[in-house]
Amino acid sequence: MDGMKRVLVIAAVSEAATGVALLVVPSLVGQFLLGEELTGVAIPVARVAGIALIALGVACWPGMPLAGMLTYSALATVYLAYLGIKGVWAGILLRPAVVVHAILTFLLARAWSRNQRTAVQGQEDSMR
Repeated sequence: MDGMKRVLVIAAVSEAATGVALLVVPSLVGQFLLGEELTGVAIPVARVAGIALIALGVACWPGMPLAGMLTYSALATVYLAYLGIKGVWAGILLRPAVVVHAILTFLLARAWSRNQRTAVQGQEDSMR
């Protein structure tokens, strides 16, 4: 498995696993990530988000669009960092989550860039 596929598998599996956790134990995920248990309407919203994360993981399995996972990871990095800076919600795993998403964003962006260069070179070669 090449580097791009390996990074994509890691990102897809980690997001799908988070989605499963949100479906099964949303309050616990809320406690670890945001420092507060989820209650009331937050429970079904978290479960819908879990479903979306599982779908994102499946959609981003190798052979599927790399841009989807890159977009999600970049936006998650920015939003989670914002929550940490604002300081209203900050569980023990918020900072590590920001770091993991930042690393995944970097690796996915690098893989996307390489993929784009390869596609452009392939098009140029086919025109010759």
